[in-house]
Amino acid sequence: MTKSNWFVRGDIDGFFGLLLDNLIQLLVLIGLCIGVCGFPPLFVFGTVLPGATISLLFGNLFYAFQARKLALKENRDDVTALPYGINTVSLFAFIFFVILPVYIKTGDYKFAWKVGLVACFLSGLIEFFGSFVAEWVRKITPRAALLSALAGIAITFISMDFIIRTYHNPFVAFIPLGIILLQYFGKVRYPFNIPAGLLCVILGSGIAWISDIWSPTPMMSGKAVTESISGLGFYLPSLTISEIFSVLSEESIKEYASIIIPMGFMNVLGSLQNIESAEAAGDSYNTRDSLLANGAGTILGSFLGSPFPTTIYIGHPAWKAMGARAGYSILNGAFMTVVGLLGLMSLVSALVPIEAGMSILLWIGIIIGAQAFETTPIKHAPAIIFGLFPALAGWGALMVQSVFNFANGKLAEIMQKENLTGYSISMSDIPPDLAFLPYTLSGLLALSQGFLLTSMVWSAICVYILEQDFRKASYWCISASILSALGLIHGYSLSGNIILNNYSFPSAPNFVYSYLALGGLFFLSSYLKKGTVSN
Repeated sequence: MTKSNWFVRGDIDGFFGLLLDNLIQLLVLIGLCIGVCGFPPLFVFGTVLPGATISLLFGNLFYAFQARKLALKENRDDVTALPYGINTVSLFAFIFFVILPVYIKTGDYKFAWKVGLVACFLSGLIEFFGSFVAEWVRKITPRAALLSALAGIAITFISMDFIIRTYHNPFVAFIPLGIILLQYFGKVRYPFNIPAGLLCVILGSGIAWISDIWSPTPMMSGKAVTESISGLGFYLPSLTISEIFSVLSEESIKEYASIIIPMGFMNVLGSLQNIESAEAAGDSYNTRDSLLANGAGTILGSFLGSPFPTTIYIGHPAWKAMGARAGYSILNGAFMTVVGLLGLMSLVSALVPIEAGMSILLWIGIIIGAQAFETTPIKHAPAIIFGLFPALAGWGALMVQSVFNFANGKLAEIMQKENLTGYSISMSDIPPDLAFLPYTLSGLLALSQGFLLTSMVWSAICVYILEQDFRKASYWCISASILSALGLIHGYSLSGNIILNNYSFPSAPNFVYSYLALGGLFFLSSYLKKGTVSN
């Protein structure tokens, strides 16, 4: 019988990778809550973070035990736990479309926080009950459709972010990147079997701390470390069930249903894709149990003061390739809990720069992108490529939006100095047919809205065309037409430089009718004579 250990050496690397991912989410969370939504720092460290980290502990322990159970059942020693953390997309959506509008409207950060708790609670319920239909969705969706959407996220929102950061600080980032590539691509073993993840964090941090030798603006500051110590303490999570039900009303549900329902659905869908990714890597987990625990973790977080949903993370194949098994999940959950309960986040960020460990996340993005091609039939490769386009559009839309926000801020500074008013630079002022990018803004935004679903739809359509099953391709077109009508894909409106979802019915009529016409073409094509499909 194969011996299965709770902890192996690869768990150290996996722990550092998942830890860095979780720490990044918490750093973003802290910045947005304090800087955007008016939360006092003590409230964030004393109420929000303890609840968030307890929900992380719950999920990490569950998925570690789930991996252990699978390893014993199948008599294997190479089972890797599903990674788990705060949902990045929901974090931004809940901040900018739920918590911030309430704070602007009322000026009461606590009331805004309570509405955020309601949104998180309802999102968790959607995730919980969505688990009962997720397996059916998984069975009718081609693997290429599920994995191409993940590959698109990996290439754009993970890898591109960190490769740009790498080229911004090459002196600090290149050495850690080389350490990771040598071990995981070149199979190099370092002296004393030091894990690459630990080595790159140690060397990267050391290089950053001596950056003042060559840089006029040092990356690290001893003063920042000293100041961060003031935030240390012991913060127990607060039970916030009464706060949820104090603002849980039909009015609050209706007002934010357009955010809560799609985000809950997308969380289920994203977790489903990550479970499929794990199966493609060799670890077949029970879909319903995995999603039930995901929803339960989100609900638990809302009951303990966190208004941010959790999710099964992208990247299981990368953790598996690192050699991580069940132990990395336990280590991550325990460490994040200690960080949250003792208020250590400010100290951690002052000691370790993100450049020291981001090469691990860059490598993870590369592995996820490669897996989409390696674990699907070769002839489905065109479908995977097609599925990357919506994610690229999503990333492009974010870049364009950031440029407009920056330019508008600079213009506001100039106008203030000159005592002028009434001028702004807004995306909403751009004519929809003006090819100034040199593409039209309307085409970019339409493709970017709901890009996760759009990626799945078009990958599935292409798979069934490649398989000459044109009727199934037509059915996916009908699904896309319905999604367009509901505003889950392609529909949007602009308010200044803010891209808003459009849930009026039908949300995007031009796409509703276009998909129906395309579906009709594919359906009629099923009666045409077909050539031989090559393998």
